[in-house]
Amino acid sequence: MHSFHYGSDLIGGSLQVRESRIVADLLLQDPSPEQWHEAIQQQNRLQKRAPASAKRVAHAIRKRLERLDAPFWRAIRDGDDELATQVVFCSALERNLLLVEFIETVLKDAFVTRAGVLEPYHWNEFLDERSHRDSAIATWTESSRKKMAQVVYRMLAEVGLLNSTRNMKLQNLMIRSEVRVLLDDSYRYRIKACLEVSNATGL
Repeated sequence: MHSFHYGSDLIGGSLQVRESRIVADLLLQDPSPEQWHEAIQQQNRLQKRAPASAKRVAHAIRKRLERLDAPFWRAIRDGDDELATQVVFCSALERNLLLVEFIETVLKDAFVTRAGVLEPYHWNEFLDERSHRDSAIATWTESSRKKMAQVVYRMLAEVGLLNSTRNMKLQNLMIRSEVRVLLDDSYRYRIKACLEVSNATGL
């Protein structure tokens, strides 16, 4: 029997909406490995300083977006900034069960209890609790945990659930109707519930 393991790419960076638009456009063209290499490393479509950096970022974003379907990619490529950001956030949730569970427990509780803010230590406490499900978490370095916390809080701020990473104030998120339709049509109700977390009440 396999032991449970959280797959996560939270060290890899936050939403990166500008870059995600470019990757979504490429995915919609169904590129061959050669075409992908040409766009990312030779044309430097992501506008990164080093080819290695471009390759790493493009790979991380592709791993997220490939968990979604072409209608999501079109929304990222063609939508306004708010729409693209919400859909890219869906891709991060699809890729990171840890982020989903953090929203379902810690963030939801903060909204239900009207805490007003998230605290920096919340992520560490959450990881300690989840280490009972995945023992590998206990081996993660303090610097890795800290980087993940920074990425998680930045994502929440970018999508609008936090006012900023400085004051960590909770905010209500108005989900775009286009995002609701995409999630309903693909039966991604758990992801949709994460976006609706600011509607949580203590009922």
